Amino acid sequence: MSSDADVPAGAPPLAPFLQAGEALLQGFLTAAGDGRSAELARLALGSNRVAALQRDYVRDLSELWAATLRRQQGSEYAPVAAPEPGDRRFAAAEWRDNPYFDYLKQQYLLGARFVAATVEAAEVDEPTRQKLRFFARQYADMLCPANFAATNPDAIRTAVDSNGETLARGIKNLIGDVERGRISQTNEAAFEVGRNLAVTPGAVIFENEVMQLIQYQPATPKVRKRPLVMVPPCINKYYILDLSPENSFVRHAVEQGNTVFMVSWRNPTAGQGHLRWDDYLEHGVLQAMRIAREVTRSGRLNMLGFCVGGTLLGGALGVLAARGADWVESVTFLTTMLDFHDVGEIGVFVDDASVKAAEATLGGGGIKSGRDLAQVFNTLRANDLVWSYVVNNYLKGKSPEAFDILYWNGDSTNLPGPFFAWYLRQAYLENNLKVPGKTRMLGVDLDLGRIRAPVYVLATREDHIVPWKSAYRTTQLVSGDRRFVLGASGHIAGVINPAAKNRRSYWTQDATPADAGEWLATATERPGSWWRDWDAWLASFGGGEKAAPKRLGNAKRKPIEDAPGRYVKQRID
Repeated sequence: MSSDADVPAGAPPLAPFLQAGEALLQGFLTAAGDGRSAELARLALGSNRVAALQRDYVRDLSELWAATLRRQQGSEYAPVAAPEPGDRRFAAAEWRDNPYFDYLKQQYLLGARFVAATVEAAEVDEPTRQKLRFFARQYADMLCPANFAATNPDAIRTAVDSNGETLARGIKNLIGDVERGRISQTNEAAFEVGRNLAVTPGAVIFENEVMQLIQYQPATPKVRKRPLVMVPPCINKYYILDLSPENSFVRHAVEQGNTVFMVSWRNPTAGQGHLRWDDYLEHGVLQAMRIAREVTRSGRLNMLGFCVGGTLLGGALGVLAARGADWVESVTFLTTMLDFHDVGEIGVFVDDASVKAAEATLGGGGIKSGRDLAQVFNTLRANDLVWSYVVNNYLKGKSPEAFDILYWNGDSTNLPGPFFAWYLRQAYLENNLKVPGKTRMLGVDLDLGRIRAPVYVLATREDHIVPWKSAYRTTQLVSGDRRFVLGASGHIAGVINPAAKNRRSYWTQDATPADAGEWLATATERPGSWWRDWDAWLASFGGGEKAAPKRLGNAKRKPIEDAPGRYVKQRID
């Protein structure tokens, strides 16, 4: 432990900072360890690299105090630490112009960087380090001075200017969120499924315990002969693909002349707590395909899967291939993993112990709460999806703005326990789906290499849920023609990028080498939305045109109710 010998006169003692950092790291090691926590802590904290970091931390804090004194005396001043570009937590002018808040900001940044650097220097294995990185960042993000009323200059100023009204509104907002059990991220009163979300015209033409199947009304006089069947993630509501009309991927696909079918997964409750992965394949994906073929009288389908829906679709295609069923003309995978070698930071929540616990508690039946799942995903971007709303909603007393994607983000979906436990082990823990014959689905050995239909794979460059290089690996698992496209932005905004708005960009090239980095090095960046590229690709698999049907469904599959149907409206609140 470094001493306070070199601390400038009048500066705060440094020993407490170092002791706190040491205790924090030891706590992380204990939480992330595997029964060797004491040994890990001793090895990590005793390394020469950590001692050097402590000395650097003492030096930086001393320099900060000396610089602050010079500033107070009117001397030349330069900050010791600055936020990363794009860090909006310190946007207020006071963080720069007020010596007290500037000192507070820099002290926090130095502390956060010290903890992060100590994690990197710790002599631990890489899986443990990955956990340490994640939890250290969560702790550092939580302790940011911008998150507290007494140390947030914006909150203080607005409270004074409003005579405390903003604090009263903030307390009211907090009470409302406690009652809801989640942080409000948008003005929920501004949206309603079926009123201004999921309003593309259509009808539910089939339903069972697992899903409803929606067929959409044609928007063109003629339609392509081969229909397009969409399989959304069952971990979320399908209307991420059918948001407000200007952001609706479904509406866009219908306007291109596709006959579109959508799987609308049921939001399971205790009565569906027995459902397994195979049930979602048989009574979900495969049943939707059977009905689309029957209704359109088309032997072959164009299929699309998004996220977990794409993983389910990959499994269903493998089953069909094993059975010798040639039903599929083309496949689109949107931000989907079939190879789970690198799952990103979600991996910190998945290890042998956690999977065994899930199997013990949920493997035989029960429900995995959608609220719990949503909290996990929110922590992956805590500053954007947690702390920014704590500050705005509670400290400043603001109401969130209306944003359709964030309304969807708060509309959580449960998962059946057996489905959840199987998925954790087979995909996230053991990565069995990519290995031919390693796992069985619906009684057959899965081999993704038997998928010979042309495949369009979209990944997004800033995806924190499906790392783009993991999505790229799909191109190496299937046997048909492959096209890989990389969109800008993240898991949702990169996919929901309407062509009419011409925002962002995407990268393309025709080759799909084994290495994703090699692909990117020779790819071409193109302005606008990837939707147009996909339109051109899909058009070649339409099978010609026919007159648009005057009625939805057929004599056997008559409309049950108008889209969006009952299942998608079931909330867990």
